[in-house]
Amino acid sequence: MPTLDITEYPVKPHLGRHRVLDPRSLAYRRPYDGHTLRATAWEPRIPVLDQTRLIAQGVHTAAGYGLDEDVDALASCTGNAATALLSILLTPPEAAAAGLNLHDPADAQAFAIGLYADATIRDRWQQYTWPTDDVGSSGLGVAKALRDRGLIDQYGHATTAEELCMLLQTGPVLLGMPWHAAFSDPDSDGFVDHDPTWADSPLEGGHEVCVIALESVATVDGTLDLDHTYLRFRNSWSGTWGDHGDGRLRLSTYQALRAQSDVIQPRHDGVTLP
Repeated sequence: MPTLDITEYPVKPHLGRHRVLDPRSLAYRRPYDGHTLRATAWEPRIPVLDQTRLIAQGVHTAAGYGLDEDVDALASCTGNAATALLSILLTPPEAAAAGLNLHDPADAQAFAIGLYADATIRDRWQQYTWPTDDVGSSGLGVAKALRDRGLIDQYGHATTAEELCMLLQTGPVLLGMPWHAAFSDPDSDGFVDHDPTWADSPLEGGHEVCVIALESVATVDGTLDLDHTYLRFRNSWSGTWGDHGDGRLRLSTYQALRAQSDVIQPRHDGVTLP
């Protein structure tokens, strides 16, 4: 068993991502091949999810998981991000076969919680799992959960800004990142890094999001202009957060956080679903 590179973050009802890197993943890194990078967008087929107000949405975890009482929030951001991504990868018939309701937000949120539960099991480095312990999970754990369910047939990794942009040419990606307090208060356009002093704000924990667009690509002398190249991501804190549930960040912010971030692209290229 290889030695994993693990960074654990405080688990909170809205933040539950841990950074887990497996050195074997480097064999599945997709290096930037020099092709021209263009703006792209991949829109989820499900409504914006909300991991923070479960009971009001009609999501009852007690009945579903044999708990004594319902919980109102879960650190299930990895499951939520993966569910948004899966809604893009799968056709509507495939999503229905997988048990993902593309139209009912409560059902989709319940699906995301199930993925989160699976991800905590795949994170074998942890002692506890959900249910009943809200321990958080990792991008690697939820990618393994998707593969073990037969919903994807592979997943690749990016380790540089250019590789991240290249992956977005072919589909959405999961981004796990350290979450600073300033990010929770985006501007009217959804930019979480609008405050140039964001790095000085407290580190609240780790968060997983689904990057769904390379909205703007800027270059200077053939090199990516990181300050003017923008990403858009789907968050899981309801449609009232950010820009109707989406956030934006500059590629320079990703670059600043890269050492403590991970980028995974689950793929659905040759899978035949039941």
